[in-house]
Amino acid sequence: MRYTKFGPTGMDVSVICLGCMSFGEPGRGGHPWSLPEAASREIIRQALDGGINFFDTANVYSNGSSEEIVGRALADMADRDEIVLATKVHGKMRPGPNGGGLSRKAILSEIDHSLERLGTDYVDLYQIHRWDHETPIEETLEALDEVVRAGKARYIGASSMFAWQFAKALATSDLGGLARFVSMQDHYNLLYREEEREMLPLCADQEIAVIPWSPLARGRLTRPWDAATARTETDEFGASLYRDEDEQIVARAVEVAERLGRSPAQVGLAWLLSNPVITAPIVGVTKAEHLADAIAAVDPDLPDDAIAALEEPYRPHPIAGHA
Repeated sequence: MRYTKFGPTGMDVSVICLGCMSFGEPGRGGHPWSLPEAASREIIRQALDGGINFFDTANVYSNGSSEEIVGRALADMADRDEIVLATKVHGKMRPGPNGGGLSRKAILSEIDHSLERLGTDYVDLYQIHRWDHETPIEETLEALDEVVRAGKARYIGASSMFAWQFAKALATSDLGGLARFVSMQDHYNLLYREEEREMLPLCADQEIAVIPWSPLARGRLTRPWDAATARTETDEFGASLYRDEDEQIVARAVEVAERLGRSPAQVGLAWLLSNPVITAPIVGVTKAEHLADAIAAVDPDLPDDAIAALEEPYRPHPIAGHA
C-alpha cells in the first residue's frame, strides 16, 4: 500500500479508501446487495491486512447500520489512532421536520448520533453529503466549525456540487475564520469526466484532497457492458448516471486491460491514480476479489499510450450525481 498526505493537511491516508455503503444488516433500509455484519467484517479485515487505513461511510447507509458495523469492526481489529474514519451528513434519517439537511440543528444532532453508532469520540473527516439548497452555507459552515472545535471531527469535507458552490463555501470559511473544507468527494471515473472542467482545477489550485466516489462507475468498468448483477438490476440512482454510448469506453478499458495483462478494474483505478489531483478513490466492494483488484492498482504505471487510448472515446455528459 502507498500513503499520501490528505490535501492541505498533515494526515496520511492510504491511496485506496474503502467505501462502506455496501455494509448493512438486512431490514435496516439498505440496498439489496448490502452485506450483513459477518461478511462485512471479512472485507474490512482484508482491507486492513492490505494496508488500507481510510474508511468512508455515511449516516444514511442502511439507516445507520453501516456506521455500526464499521465502528464495531474497527474497534476489534485496528488501532483507532492509525485509522482515518470518515462519515457524512445530509440525507434524511427520520420522517418529519429536521430529519435531514445541513441546518445547525441537524448537524449538531447527527454528529452525536454518528459517533454513538461508530463507537468513537471523533471522526477524522466529517463531510456534507450534498449541497443543502434550503440552508444558508454560512449556517452550515458555522455548525461544522463548532463540530471541529468541540473535537468531534478533525477535518471537514464536501461532496458532489457545482464548482461555484464549492468556491463560495471556501471563501465563506476564509472570510469568517471558520474551519475549511479540506476534501471533495465527487463523481469521477472513465465514464464521467465532467469534473475535469472546473471542479478538479479548483481543487488543484486550493490543494483540496479529491476522493472520487464510484471510481469504477458502479462496477460498469469491471465487466462487459451487458453483464447484469443484483446491483445493476436494482440501483435506480446508478442507472441515471451513465449512457448507452459509454459502452465504447468500457470496451476500450477491457481491451487495454487485456493488452497490459491486468483486470479492467485495475486499469480503471490506475487511470484515476495517474492523475496527480486524485488523492484516494473510494472503492466499494462486496467480494474479496474486488478488493484485491483495488489494492493491486495502487501503483499507477499505465503507459502514456494506454492513458490516451482510455480517454479517446469519451464524449461530454450532462451533469450527473447531484442537482
